[in-house]
Amino acid sequence: MIIDLPKFLNQEKDGWKRLESTLDLLERQPHRRMSLPELTEFHELYQRASADLMKLAASTSEPDLRAYLENLVARAYGEIHETRRGNPRLRPLHWFTHTFPRTFRRHITAFWLALGLTVIGVAFGAAALHFDPEAKDVIVPFQALNESPKERVHREETAARDRLAGEKSTFAAELMTHNTQVAMFTMALGLTWGIGTAVSLFYNGVILGAVGLDYIQAGQIRFLLGWLLPHGVVEIPAILLAGQAGLVLAGALIGWGSRAPRRQRLRQISAALVTLSCGAGVLLIWAGCVEAFLSQYHEPVIPYALKILFGVTELIALTLFLARSGAGAAD
Repeated sequence: MIIDLPKFLNQEKDGWKRLESTLDLLERQPHRRMSLPELTEFHELYQRASADLMKLAASTSEPDLRAYLENLVARAYGEIHETRRGNPRLRPLHWFTHTFPRTFRRHITAFWLALGLTVIGVAFGAAALHFDPEAKDVIVPFQALNESPKERVHREETAARDRLAGEKSTFAAELMTHNTQVAMFTMALGLTWGIGTAVSLFYNGVILGAVGLDYIQAGQIRFLLGWLLPHGVVEIPAILLAGQAGLVLAGALIGWGSRAPRRQRLRQISAALVTLSCGAGVLLIWAGCVEAFLSQYHEPVIPYALKILFGVTELIALTLFLARSGAGAAD
């Protein structure tokens, strides 16, 4: 086949340059994930370069150009058929700052539902204690919270300055273990088509509402905020994240508006479940440390104002992180 070489080069060289630039970028960033339009263009450029190479295959007058195209097509073929991205290197920081918040935002409806169930539980628990004070022993399963708020505040404010001396790490580990078990159980209850997850979220809200109203009625609002805010503004969202994962699982099992087989629906949300659950676990580790090393110490050891400020700062930072971290084209 006779080729008008100047015309051929003028028509095709821009495509070769774009393909070469894309290959150079992929080699510099081997774990970069291309968008669908980028993949489509890359495949089209590869096919076009392959066709151009076939046109030049019989030509003996342009060996350098033919060698250039052979190298270009071979590189593109290697990128298309390689398996490196099937097993990317572990990047925990990128996962936490990008994958986790993006997954949270993709399933935000399930989070709002989890929050709504918890708020309803808070209202129910507060109302139950308001109309029946004796219900406290039934609603709150923790013995330490069943005593009079005033008695507890007096006892803890007059306790030794470091009442957890030598036990902070053990206490933090116990808190992390217990809270993680609660979170994972809440997520796993999504297998009950979401009924168990909804009940767990509602009951957690009931306890929170009853305890909160108990301290408010006793006039211990500063103590309540100074005690709960430092760790609660992280711990409670972590439980909500676990509830979000459970509701996402329930939605895949039920399959509202989807004709895909159940196995396919579960496979589609499996990565989201792992991400949300692990994200909740990371937050619970932080909450456990804060509760052991800060929340359990009250005035005169640590001023309540300082603890409240710390909690508010945490809440703002967590809200901005989940709402904005990793935002971009992938969202």
